[in-house]
Order: sequence, then structure tokens, then C-alpha cells
Amino acid sequence: MQQRDFKERLSENAEKVNNVLRGILADRNLIGGELGEVFKYVLEAEGKRIRGALVLWGCEVVSGQVNRNAEIAAAAIEMVHTYSLIHDDLPAMDDDEIRRGKPACHIAFDEATAILAGDGLLTLAFEILSKEIDDAGVAIKLVGQLAGSAGPAGMVAGQLADLQSEKTKGSEEQLEYIHTNKTAKMFQCSVAMGAIAGGAKRGEYESLCEYGLKIGLGFQVADDILDVSGSSKQLGKTAGKDEKAGKITYPSLLGIEGSKERAVKLAEEAVEALGSFGEKAEVLRQLAKALLERTR
Repeated sequence: MQQRDFKERLSENAEKVNNVLRGILADRNLIGGELGEVFKYVLEAEGKRIRGALVLWGCEVVSGQVNRNAEIAAAAIEMVHTYSLIHDDLPAMDDDEIRRGKPACHIAFDEATAILAGDGLLTLAFEILSKEIDDAGVAIKLVGQLAGSAGPAGMVAGQLADLQSEKTKGSEEQLEYIHTNKTAKMFQCSVAMGAIAGGAKRGEYESLCEYGLKIGLGFQVADDILDVSGSSKQLGKTAGKDEKAGKITYPSLLGIEGSKERAVKLAEEAVEALGSFGEKAEVLRQLAKALLERTR
């Protein structure tokens, strides 16, 4: 598979997820007024939809095709990811005024509306999993996977540790805890939800979970590097904020070159985890490599 083909597939999946999100909002007539405007504003902002794509590809790798349950799961995880970005940008959190190249939600509207919009997206994600998945057993597994990864045993724990570590010397062990929980577990969750939707066997599920965790960590290492080397226009968010906030990052502990080496190692380990899938997982291998080269 050529790089151009991979980018096209990623773009196609992003548009597929966007269409599912639009359909879900259109089917819920109660989401109107200003809340509907806010949802549209944050969900239609230009995003890569990597997590949603991982759900679709995870399903495709184990079952040979993308099914409707995977599409719903992809929409759900993008809702949770968007909620986390809305709250992350708030003054009490990372205090950023730009997100995905546009004014952050609390700037475009106000803080109270941003908080409630984030709350709304989080709960809506679980509503659609409970109502739109066509098999109750699959729905329960998907809800449990997402709740475990996004909640106090995952993303929330990582976000709190990230805030508490500001302006401290920190350690590599502490940094890995933060990034594993704040970022990597949601990547792992994405491909795991795809595996569940596709009816994966236990071994397939575990291999994909290992892959997801590794690329999630690699993604965050690359993000730390870009925060130092990229521009705000390039990133779609304020560059250099981590250093200004005194956050622990891979460049601050390992340097730029050491961070790049770590990202390469994580990508290699992610690819190794896919060994049992053969050519079926080629698109996931391409993604692991592409994340090393991303510029935003």
C-alpha cells in the first residue's frame, strides 16, 4: 500500500465518521437551540479522526469488513475525544484559546456552555452505544471498554496527573504514567472497540490492544516534539504551551533526538504486535509509521 493510498483511506474514514456523527445529531431532534449549535461547531471542526479510523480498521482487520456497530462505536469515541478537548482547553485546565484552528469552545461561546457541551457529548456517546448497537452483549462490552479507558482508570487519571505534575522536575516513569492514561489508553480503546464490533477472538483482541497502546504513546511523543518545533498555525492549537506551563514532556527529559528515537521504537513495537494478522493489518502498520511523520 502506497503512502498516498493510506492518506486517502484515512480521509475516507474521517468523512465516514463525520457522516455518522451528522446522522446521529440529525436523528435527535431534542438537540436544538444553542446546544445544537455548539455540538455542530465542535464536531465539524477539522479533525483527523484517527481514533474513529482505528475503530473502523480494527473491525475490518478481524472481520474483513466494517459494520454498523463499528461506525457507531467510532462516532462514540470521537464524541468522547471532543469532550476531552473542550474541557482540556478551559482556563482551569490547560487554558488554550485555539483548537483545531478555530477559537476554542469556551471562547466561541462561554465557559459554562463549553462545560455543558462537553458533559453532553460524553453522555451522548454512551447513549448511542446503548441504543444503536444491534447486539446487547456487544453494547455492554463497548460501553465497558470506553468507560474504563476514558474514566478514572484512564484518561481522567492521566489528565489529573498531568496537571499535578506542572512545574515539577518529574521522571520518565511519571511521564509514561501520564501519557499512557491521558492519551494511549484512548488509542487502545479505539482499536479494541473495533475488535469487539468485529467479533474478535481473545488473541486478536489482545494483539490489537497492545498495538493501540504503543501507537498511542508514540502519538503523544510526537505531539510533545511538535509542541516544541511546530507553529500554532501548523498545529491548530497554541504551540509552546507545554514548556510555558512547566509540563513534563519527552523533549524536556530525553531531548529532541532521544524523543524521536523513542517514537520510532514505539512504532516498531506496535508493528510487531500485529505479526499474527499478516497482510490484513497492513493499514495499521502504515498508520504506525505515518504518526512518526505527522506535522500537526
